[in-house]
Amino acid sequence: MPLLPTPDPFLEVRIQDLNDLRGVLGLCAGFSRGDWRHKGLASHLMEWLPEFSLDWTELTSIGPHNMMARARQAARNFYKSDKYEKRGEIGELLLHAIIRQTFGTLPAISKMFYKDSPNDTVKGFDVVHVVDSGDNLELWIGEVKLYEDITRAIYDVSQELVTHLSDEYLEGEFIAINNKIDPNWPHAEKLKKLLHRNTSLDEVFDSICIPVLLAYESELFSSFSAVDQDYKQAFINEVNKIRVKFEEKNKEIKVKVLLFLFPMKDKQSLLTEFDEILKGNQR
Repeated sequence: MPLLPTPDPFLEVRIQDLNDLRGVLGLCAGFSRGDWRHKGLASHLMEWLPEFSLDWTELTSIGPHNMMARARQAARNFYKSDKYEKRGEIGELLLHAIIRQTFGTLPAISKMFYKDSPNDTVKGFDVVHVVDSGDNLELWIGEVKLYEDITRAIYDVSQELVTHLSDEYLEGEFIAINNKIDPNWPHAEKLKKLLHRNTSLDEVFDSICIPVLLAYESELFSSFSAVDQDYKQAFINEVNKIRVKFEEKNKEIKVKVLLFLFPMKDKQSLLTEFDEILKGNQR
């Protein structure tokens, strides 16, 4: 079921390899006149902000009479802080946009809506989406690391996966998710049933997909400034090397995991550009 019109794709999928329990997608922002397209990406992410920051009832109430007001509300919900470098929402928004674009997932809850104040940090999974197959829902509960160093990103996310897939953590998180579902959302009852405390975790595990986004600074950008055949091959080679390291670290995980890899030239330039646009839309 559609939400607002989906923004046109910005990121290019340069490698996609999927199987039953594992998969990898490598995504690229590309270049414009020799520069990494961080400004275009920041603007693109703003297009996803209403869908990310508002709940279902608010989204479906958007019309010509309140479109700008809702856009400002979405921007204000995101964060209002000068310490944007230390915030994780931009990575969460990036994963939201990626899985919506590549797999047509549907957001189940808006974490931003459940902040007590715009600068609160909301714990739990970084995104909660579903894929509706008709009879059943596939629950996509995601993890994000927007880091400079890919080795540290792999280590930290692997630690979190172990913790977040424990029975105790999942049971608590499912209760929290259930309490946050907008009752007007069309899949509300189906998801509440899947996550009910009386539903066996075995059944839930059969319906789980973990999208993991690792966005990191890459040496690719010290060698290339345009998307040519050499760049494309170097990109694929790098993604495949990181995939091997990630899968070796997480080989004991028995649920479906999709690894999304996003090389960046400069993390700070993306954060700064996005923050400037966000602050302009909060006025």
